[in-house]
Amino acid sequence: MSTLRFEALKETFNRTPVHIEEPQRRSEIFGKNVFNHNAMRQHLTKKAFEQVQSAIKKGTKINRDLADNISTALKEWAISKGATHYTHWFQPLTGSTAEKHDAFFETLGDEGYAIEKFNGSQLVQQEPDASSLPNGGIRNTFEARGYTAWDPTSPAFVLGTTLCIPTIFVAYTGEALDYKTPLLRSLQVLDKAATGVAQYFDKKVTKVNATLGWEQEYFLVDKALAASRPDITLSGRTLLGHAPAKGQQMDDHYFGSIPDRVLNYMKDLEKECMLLGIPVKTRHNEVAPNQFELAPIFEEANLAVDHNSLLMDVMDKVADRHNFKVLFHEKPFKDVNGSGKHNNWSMSTDTGSNLLSPSKKPMKNLQFLTFFINTIKAVYEYEELIRATIASASNDHRLGANEAPPAIISVFIGSQLTKVLDELEKVTNGKLSPEEKTDLKLNVVGKIPEILLDNTDRNRTSPFAFTGNKFELRAVGSLANCADPMTTLNAIVAKQLQEFKKEVDVLIKDKKMKKDDAIFNVLREYIKQSKKIRFEGDGYGEAWEKEAKKRGLSNNKTTPVALKAKISKKAIDLFKGLNVMNEIEIKARYEIEIEDYSKHIQIEGRVLGDIARNHVIPTAIRYQNVLIENVKGLKEIYGSGFKDQAKEQLKIIETISNHIEHINKGIDEMIDARKKANVIEDETKKAHAYCDKVKPYFEEIRYHCDKLELLIDDEMWTLTKYRELLFTK
Repeated sequence: MSTLRFEALKETFNRTPVHIEEPQRRSEIFGKNVFNHNAMRQHLTKKAFEQVQSAIKKGTKINRDLADNISTALKEWAISKGATHYTHWFQPLTGSTAEKHDAFFETLGDEGYAIEKFNGSQLVQQEPDASSLPNGGIRNTFEARGYTAWDPTSPAFVLGTTLCIPTIFVAYTGEALDYKTPLLRSLQVLDKAATGVAQYFDKKVTKVNATLGWEQEYFLVDKALAASRPDITLSGRTLLGHAPAKGQQMDDHYFGSIPDRVLNYMKDLEKECMLLGIPVKTRHNEVAPNQFELAPIFEEANLAVDHNSLLMDVMDKVADRHNFKVLFHEKPFKDVNGSGKHNNWSMSTDTGSNLLSPSKKPMKNLQFLTFFINTIKAVYEYEELIRATIASASNDHRLGANEAPPAIISVFIGSQLTKVLDELEKVTNGKLSPEEKTDLKLNVVGKIPEILLDNTDRNRTSPFAFTGNKFELRAVGSLANCADPMTTLNAIVAKQLQEFKKEVDVLIKDKKMKKDDAIFNVLREYIKQSKKIRFEGDGYGEAWEKEAKKRGLSNNKTTPVALKAKISKKAIDLFKGLNVMNEIEIKARYEIEIEDYSKHIQIEGRVLGDIARNHVIPTAIRYQNVLIENVKGLKEIYGSGFKDQAKEQLKIIETISNHIEHINKGIDEMIDARKKANVIEDETKKAHAYCDKVKPYFEEIRYHCDKLELLIDDEMWTLTKYRELLFTK
């Protein structure tokens, strides 16, 4: 029997690796298609170059009279790279990127002449139709105007034949409709707050940048096999499918030899990344079969977020050339590890210092402890909000699944750094004695560099771990835009640093304490106050859930429950107080995300019902008919005694009927629950209905479908199986 499954397998078996020519040294092609510092120097006037650099480094505005000069230079550079169109490239609240291409081409009156035109106003601002992009009630559908505005801190680039200009995206009333705008605001407020604190230790510091290094995990599946699965096509994951006899239990895929087809895909992808200035460095096999990871060198956070969004788009395009489908879903396959996007975050000064990196000098280690402890305190104060920023229908499958951090946010710092904080906590109140100060600086703080040599990443169950010179937010999902969790992390740390500076300044001014004493006193109190968030044990165990509850930590296991923290008074006060988002923007994002959750579950329910009734049940009945014919034949041969010879066939026939009955019953009840959810007008209540009343049917229906997969003749089964999706190279 020829089915789509077997046609897809046949096509896959005939694949050969796409040959990729290795480029010259990567350093020679890095950023070749980016209007970066070097390209600006070559194409801009001195005045225009200086103003763009000032905008990048200091946030100053670019004069409109120079915008035309910049746009002309940018156009000529882009055309020299083969560009015919330009677009304002932005990140709406869909979670992906958006673009509208306009040609440089312009006609001149009725003379029949044409030119390439791109002026300053086209560079700086555009007005895309925003009516169909998520807005969370910020404006009415008939008020379709939205504006994109150039972000000079993220350089323009040429992708294919299009000049892409990174921009923010706002409503005509000024509210942010994207991820980038709040991120930029959070970076500014963190810069100001961190700079003020860093100047306690180095007066030369005038700017602090948040840095980000993401780790992108993903699955690769042959595109013919992926296309044969309606669930992968429409929901990004498999909604049914029995686990293969061999999965990841042998750990033989992890860090193993990369298959030739995949390696050629990686080479091609890395070449594209080099041209686009994305500094990818690491590639390897991940834990699950056909799962891989790509990681870059750290960058300034805004640029890193843009690069990750661009990377995901480029990964899809390159995969198509290699006859692959990239799966970014956090849990595309049951019973094998899902995919995350670890966000490695730190802060660096314009003097070249990583504020989360210990030093051999005691004063530098006091600086390290200051930013280290303040970050822990910030996470403690806003742990529920952090959980909300990584919540999604897809990431719910991964969190707490014994492969990823649990839904409880905790901080892991390692046993030796725990000892350091314990020592600091013991310091007496008031001023430090000379002995205490010497002991702390030389014996405790001064030992941190040696300690960190052995302070390796040894707790993969922690959602927020210190890993030597950075914090790693492991709970971010592979589908997510990094901007959302980074905006929150920047904001809570900025808020905490503001409060820290106020407290220290009061002790210096009013209590007449020396600066070091004041800093130590405040840090000691923060260590005590935030101790509950620190956990060094197994985050997967039930004991931790009980312990976390005693500590008063949240355990919001589903997205509808977790998202409520985004519109809490505490969150609104945080973002409003820092001017990162106003109340309208905050509530709009909540409305979009809570509605998005319902839509995801709704789509998956429809797809599951369709597959079960149009693929699984008909196949089961067809095989059942084969068995019935077999039983009829046995009856003809053996007469009334046929039941002894046909008992196994009769048992299978009955079992198939039982599974079909449960599938049909489950689908009917799921549809009924979905109908009831759909009439709920309140989006929050609707999301809870989908989570609590609709989603539970998925596993029940799947269970019986997967049991049928084991019973039915392999030649008849129409859906590509796990063993084929995961082990076909």
